[in-house]
Amino acid sequence: MDSPTHIVSTLLEDGVLPLGVSVDHALKVAELPLLHRDPFDRLLVAQALVEGLTLVTADANVLAYGVPSIDARK
Repeated sequence: MDSPTHIVSTLLEDGVLPLGVSVDHALKVAELPLLHRDPFDRLLVAQALVEGLTLVTADANVLAYGVPSIDARK
């Protein structure tokens, strides 16, 4: 199994960019209904909504937000 450092290095080499947490993301989290209790997952939903991104998830609670997503359960 590759180390986290190797995985991140490979992602960066492939052009994947990290996404920091902005004030807009934090404000969007506060607007979300409490469909999910995991704050990290709620932040991912907020970031996807603010940035116009698509999430890949198998978490039904994340999918319940109606955020553009790919259902990894399929």
